[in-house]
Amino acid sequence: MQGGDPMAALREVAAAVTIPIAVAGGLNSETAPEAITAGASIAIVGGAIIKAADAQGAARAILSAIALRKPVISELFKRGGPDQIREMFMRATCANISDAMHHKGWVPGLRSLTRGVKCAGPALTVWAYPGDWSKPVEAIDQAEPGTVLVIDVRGEGPAVWGEGASKSCVSRRLAGVVIHGCARDTKEILELGFPVFCAMVGPQAGDPRGVGLIGVPLKIGETAIRTGDWIIADDDGVICVPQEHAVEIANRAMDVVEREIRDHAEIDEKGLTLGHIAELERWEQQRGKE
Repeated sequence: MQGGDPMAALREVAAAVTIPIAVAGGLNSETAPEAITAGASIAIVGGAIIKAADAQGAARAILSAIALRKPVISELFKRGGPDQIREMFMRATCANISDAMHHKGWVPGLRSLTRGVKCAGPALTVWAYPGDWSKPVEAIDQAEPGTVLVIDVRGEGPAVWGEGASKSCVSRRLAGVVIHGCARDTKEILELGFPVFCAMVGPQAGDPRGVGLIGVPLKIGETAIRTGDWIIADDDGVICVPQEHAVEIANRAMDVVEREIRDHAEIDEKGLTLGHIAELERWEQQRGKE
């Protein structure tokens, strides 16, 4: 889950021993033939089969890939490192990521102004007084492309964000903005399609008084947010992932995505219910025995 290279370790082990080597963990149609080539005698495949919508088809693809020593590209059932964080977070929903974090990281009270859009990127934090849009706008010029601005104005109005700021972010190639406060120019931002998440909407703008700080730690609800932490936002709301755990959480979120694919296939194709899949009755009986 930390984005390492297990194949290097496998090659080292294979060079040091003469006994058969069995490998397990994260194998799929891409990595299983690579593991055999690297010196494994046995490939134990779990998730790439049991979490696949078509388990038999997945097993056949893996066997064929091993026999031919030719990887078959897989969109799922593989893990990434620091360079793949954004890609993985964009594939997972905020709900998936929340599950991967054991229901932590939610930034409460924020909803998407531009429905149907999503953003993911490292945060640049901004603290300002309600209505003071000076530092939020200054932060646009300080942010690197792909950044998500996180602006805390205590969840109050007047507006510190609007059409001009959103257009500036587009030209600077920022990923999105999260505002614990008020935004305006809804129609224009919707037409622009820029990801804006805020606590409220109102027509009144504040004034650029210049009071505030950029790059300081924030706390919204129970969630701490620092510059460099990863922010993911979609129609369900906003999630913050601590930067030091971003690779691990992104990989765990992909595991949640993969499990949901199989669960949904069970519901859609076999007519099962969520209660049956989650075995809720078994858990209730177990608690009763305790």
